[in-house]
Amino acid sequence: MKHDHISFINYNMDQLILPLDLEIKIPPNHLSRLVHQVVEQIDDKILYRVYPGGGRAAYHPKMMLKVILYAYTKGIYSSRKIASQLQENIYFMWLANYQQPDFRTINRFRSERMKDIIYETFFSIVDLLHQQGLIQLEEYFLDGTKIEANANKYTFVWRKATEKFDAKLDEKYRTIVAGIEAITKEDEKTEVESSLQERLDKNPVTSEQMKDTISVLEKRLETEPKNKAIKKAKRQLEKDLLPRKQKYEAQKEIFNGRNSYSKTDKDATFMRMKEDHMKNGQLKPGYNVQIGTENQFIVGFSLHQRAGDPGCLQPHFGILESYGRPKPKALIADSGYGSEENYAFCDKKEIEAFVKYNTLDKEQTKKWKNQVGRVENMTYDEELDEWVCANNKRLTFAYEKKQKTDNGYITKKRIYRCLDCQGCPFQEICAKGKDTKTISVSLENQQRRREVRERLATKEGDKLYRRRKCDVEPVFGQIKYNRGFHRFLLRGLSKTTVEWGLICIAHNLTKWANQLKPKVKKEENNDKKVA
Repeated sequence: MKHDHISFINYNMDQLILPLDLEIKIPPNHLSRLVHQVVEQIDDKILYRVYPGGGRAAYHPKMMLKVILYAYTKGIYSSRKIASQLQENIYFMWLANYQQPDFRTINRFRSERMKDIIYETFFSIVDLLHQQGLIQLEEYFLDGTKIEANANKYTFVWRKATEKFDAKLDEKYRTIVAGIEAITKEDEKTEVESSLQERLDKNPVTSEQMKDTISVLEKRLETEPKNKAIKKAKRQLEKDLLPRKQKYEAQKEIFNGRNSYSKTDKDATFMRMKEDHMKNGQLKPGYNVQIGTENQFIVGFSLHQRAGDPGCLQPHFGILESYGRPKPKALIADSGYGSEENYAFCDKKEIEAFVKYNTLDKEQTKKWKNQVGRVENMTYDEELDEWVCANNKRLTFAYEKKQKTDNGYITKKRIYRCLDCQGCPFQEICAKGKDTKTISVSLENQQRRREVRERLATKEGDKLYRRRKCDVEPVFGQIKYNRGFHRFLLRGLSKTTVEWGLICIAHNLTKWANQLKPKVKKEENNDKKVA
């Protein structure tokens, strides 16, 4: 059968096709071009500082950074997949100038080279956004989320369990020491031996103390080599108690104020995640990620090992301050950050706080206003320093107590009591049937809450707080669901900080590229109209 009427576009694998330069194949407004332009504007000193010099020539840090950032904008996070793209994808090939670092080199650059300069790199790009007029660095929308760590969910260590087992171990050690003293005759005790029990009573049990005890027993065995009781005690200390004590001490050091950690990533803390597929409230190892945004661009980030958001605000701004970042005029955050400590911090830094506290919305409801036992529904007599309840009974000052937060802030709580609750019609619901109604109040916190209520009630405050939902929250949606970043690949706080920093830069670059597209189309349409 003849097919003379069929024709095909020329296809010849043996013929050289021009052009050889891949840049011609890259569209003018492609994201890879923006990545290239942005990285080229980063100060060389920042990237060169992590190279000591000498030895074999290294891949250029700007080339490596371009490849990794472009991979992150495309949701490619594995170093093996990035290395594969360098052999298959023309955009990666163009950014790498045909160079092909292997996955180990890519991972080493990401986790080792970048860990000391990730913030400087990130803020350099934020400054470029500011220069382009995309952000003003005046309003700071803060929020946090939890990202699962690359760690086993079932190899956990809990502080309460460690403290419980350590206390039992100390008790067992004290019993052994008491037994040693009992079997040793008074005239055979040396000066060191006789002070063993005395030192144990004065100081907490430590592994060093156990080592000293073992040394004492070794000296005794030199004179009494056949003493079975001392041999047994020494063996028990060496083989059982001392190793366990050293393990518990190491665990307590790793906790560093936390309640738990994972054995496979000791920097990760067990937290309750929003992504609870089993619906059983399972705790998973992870990190609390905080970001500040403006116009949906990320302008600041930090990683924390604590689950609660309130205690993360000060360390977050501490990082910004350490890198000389401009102070925002306004902070906008949800009620998770509304604490006396954070309000005081904003006042000290002269930042206007548009931050709700946890009961602000409830206080506007009728149900809340009918709860006569709440402090918010009582009247404060400032002259007499007394609170007046719904039945005109007075709660007088009893005493004051102080509480210190993890960040070192001291809250002064004043305790007030009413001794005239007997026969009051509100006794059952206010004092819950007791003869005495007691309330605990921080007067400073009450004052700061009043200021926040007034600030949020203004037209500007209401507008800013409404913007929060469409400024910072969609950023997490983009990262988690559109780019599929639900779990860290690297382990350890320093490495996960780098990983999250790269995610933030990639988000900003993608957002920047999207901002350019409508502008280009508009200019093209205008040119057509002129023509």
